[in-house]
Amino acid sequence: MSSDEIAPALSLDSVTCTFVSRDDVSQRYTAVRDVSLDVAPGEFVSVVGPTGCGKSTLLNVGAGLLEPSSGTVKVFGEPLRGINSRAGYMFQSESLMPWRSALDNVIAGLQFRGESPAQARRQGEDWLKRVGLGGFGDRYPHQLSGGMRKRVALAQTLILDPDIILMDEPFSALDVQTRQLMENEVLELWAARRKAVLFITHDLDEAIAMSDRVVVLSAGPASHPIGEFSVDLPRPRDVAEVRSKSEFLDLHNQIWSVLRDEVLKGYAQQKLHA
Repeated sequence: MSSDEIAPALSLDSVTCTFVSRDDVSQRYTAVRDVSLDVAPGEFVSVVGPTGCGKSTLLNVGAGLLEPSSGTVKVFGEPLRGINSRAGYMFQSESLMPWRSALDNVIAGLQFRGESPAQARRQGEDWLKRVGLGGFGDRYPHQLSGGMRKRVALAQTLILDPDIILMDEPFSALDVQTRQLMENEVLELWAARRKAVLFITHDLDEAIAMSDRVVVLSAGPASHPIGEFSVDLPRPRDVAEVRSKSEFLDLHNQIWSVLRDEVLKGYAQQKLHA
């Protein structure tokens, strides 16, 4: 058995991230402290926690965009050095290049890899069809709705066939109906290839509906995991329908009982620094 088959796809071990103020080096802020988190190959893991608790910090560590102050990061058993080349990252904010069409945005990564133009376009058109945007390849981002732009970003991430998918609250700006459509679309695409997913969200319903496992972070500073819950709801799932199941409601209550006080702490800290 190879190391890829037995090692976690992504492993954070005792990760701490401390930042120094640009204006005063004596001022330090520890976003996360002593965080250990594994994501198995093919596993969908969501991280929830109060606003400002360091969820995105952990994702940036996993992407290799941020080096932890202490602790180790491994990708399929190998220490991560620099950018995580086996991961695709879908950001919360708009990440499309406004001067490129939808198709050209989708194939940008393939072009950077040196893929032939004809092959890149074929793959790009195929992925636009997979996310429901066949025929929209010549549209520019300003000509697309918010949900359509998210579909383009999803195709842009998945076309590179990453072994790990990192998602930072990708649907938080969408209306409820569009958001549910996108959630189901992600689950369908994920089920087809079963890549490891680390999904950051502030929405507990979304986390439960989509995940195999939900990790709860404490309020910051020095945020750390305070709970971990397996989601045993059967797949495939419809994110709207699954929310009405008694098992979903029971699990929601369990997780919220752990998360509630941390959300209140986070809110109090926000008011204090407002």
